[in-house]
Amino acid sequence: MNDTPLQRESVEESIGGGDDFGLPDRREVLAGIVAALGQGRVLAHAGAGLGKELAKIALGKSEVRPAKGDRRFGDPAWSSNPSYRRIMQFYLASTGVLDRIIDDWSRTASDPSRAQAASFAATILASAVAPTNYLPTNPAALKELFDTGGHSLVRGIGNYLSDLRTNGGMPSMVEPEAFEVGVDLAITPGAVVSRDDVAEVLQYSPAGSSVYERPVLVVPPPIGRFYFLDLRPGRSFVEHSVARGMQTFLMSWRNPQPEQGDWTLDTYAARVSSALDEVRDITGSADVNVIGFCAGGLITTTLLNHMTAQGDTRVHSMSYAVTMLDFEKHEKLAAFSSPRLLSFAGRRSRRKGIISGRDMASAFTWMRPDDLVFNYVVNNYLMGRKPPAFDILAWNADSTNLPGALHVQFLDIFANNLLVKRGAMEVLGTPVELDRIDVPTFVTAAISDHLTAWTNCYRTTQLISGDSTFVLSYSGHIASLINPPGNPKAHYWVGDAPGPDPQDWLAGAERTTGSWWEPWADWVSQRAGGKVEAPPTLGSDQHKPLGPAPGMYVRDMIPE
Repeated sequence: MNDTPLQRESVEESIGGGDDFGLPDRREVLAGIVAALGQGRVLAHAGAGLGKELAKIALGKSEVRPAKGDRRFGDPAWSSNPSYRRIMQFYLASTGVLDRIIDDWSRTASDPSRAQAASFAATILASAVAPTNYLPTNPAALKELFDTGGHSLVRGIGNYLSDLRTNGGMPSMVEPEAFEVGVDLAITPGAVVSRDDVAEVLQYSPAGSSVYERPVLVVPPPIGRFYFLDLRPGRSFVEHSVARGMQTFLMSWRNPQPEQGDWTLDTYAARVSSALDEVRDITGSADVNVIGFCAGGLITTTLLNHMTAQGDTRVHSMSYAVTMLDFEKHEKLAAFSSPRLLSFAGRRSRRKGIISGRDMASAFTWMRPDDLVFNYVVNNYLMGRKPPAFDILAWNADSTNLPGALHVQFLDIFANNLLVKRGAMEVLGTPVELDRIDVPTFVTAAISDHLTAWTNCYRTTQLISGDSTFVLSYSGHIASLINPPGNPKAHYWVGDAPGPDPQDWLAGAERTTGSWWEPWADWVSQRAGGKVEAPPTLGSDQHKPLGPAPGMYVRDMIPE
């Protein structure tokens, strides 16, 4: 099944990635739900209201309707058939009451993580019991069953058995062979110009006869593979950067195995430092413009902190894309931050050496159960269809591991907000003190981001010294990053120099049609020096090309 622009946009809105947490603890979830349902007065009031609504439903007088944008009930039978309409209204009324009970309790709960864990569980429960998930109460699936003479059910059972064998029992979001890296995805021309045990560095071929003198180094997160930044032609940040005349380099992290479980922030920050030297040698530039995506921005910031202490000026400017350095009051991830959960996740990482890509993907998936779980239950099992061929879903399914030691550090940073506490942690032997860093910064975030809240990302403008520009993109986490110019729905906000209050900044900002890629390219080109003749070949005498982009590490190939 081929994708449509509308389907693709919906998928991109739902997918997470780039930061790491774990599923909420079951005891926290259960305790939260018990506490919420133990509110006698609230429960009695909600029950009475539900009873009245159910009576209206039975009499055919209920006005309960699906929320705008709820695609589950798009089949005409849900509105035209009295029986199906009553089933839908009963479900919506009942789950609506559950949501209100949890919300009322959450506002007064003494433990935010327990409240969010209960809300997380209630969302999954409400999604799981939807009538659309079951053959007898899904009119579209029943119609497909009759139209195909039962073949849809046979195919659905086959799809389910296949997922049991190969996907841990979770419904597949994309066919495994739908896309091939280096053939369909990650095909911007370039070469590997450096490789060590931790990462490769890719240099991309210039698009024209001239390039800006000062190069750009792209640092993706170590969670997931880099090619969400280089999906397909027309949907590639790398392609856009090259087209705007930037000498563009990118780091491709190795997928760590248990023997690399002791890699830490020191390991990754040191590798970024080496990449800076390699880029400088190849281009002849004294310094480099850097852009960090998600946790790649966090890693680079710890390096910048060390460089500042050493008087090292190899970074000319720093850009951040959906990167959080300040984790305070991040309510959307409170469900994943109870001390018990963080302690358990840390112990598991130390024991196993790594946290697997599947474990990390599970946490992100269950944050959006309608879109990322039960949507595919219906499509794959009830309708008996193959999942659609979305490039971003192919990337999402192509997960990577995270070293256990680095995972523990990330959990500690998240739980204790260490980066914003002066001297609370050290990287490369240097205490982290962000206000000492003094470089120009470009900071972008996404207004609907369910992982890295835009207000937290905005705080970077206040944490780091130096002039800062903030741009707020429309949409969610991944959709804001895969955001090529030309989409008529795409927009962003630009405003004055950011002050302490993000809401004050937004109130005075101007909405502009387009992609944040464009103001970023404008901003970085002003800091990229003059135009020079494009290099006729890639690499240098010291760093000769080792092979074509996208390289070996992105395909889990290890050189002998």
